[in-house]
Amino acid sequence: MIDRELLRILACPACVAPLEQRGDRLCCLGCGRRYPIRDGIPVLLVEEAEPPATEPGG
Repeated sequence: MIDRELLRILACPACVAPLEQRGDRLCCLGCGRRYPIRDGIPVLLVEEAEPPATEPGG
């Protein structure tokens, strides 16, 4: 679990939107990228992020 204070100041490196923790990922509320958390450390590298989920029919 990422500390709430740290999560409050982190932002997506791709679009600078806020992030929220979902399981073992930090999810961008703007672009939808999902960043891994490894050994309790968020890996905020765009090249390490999972791409945004595509919407059905889109």
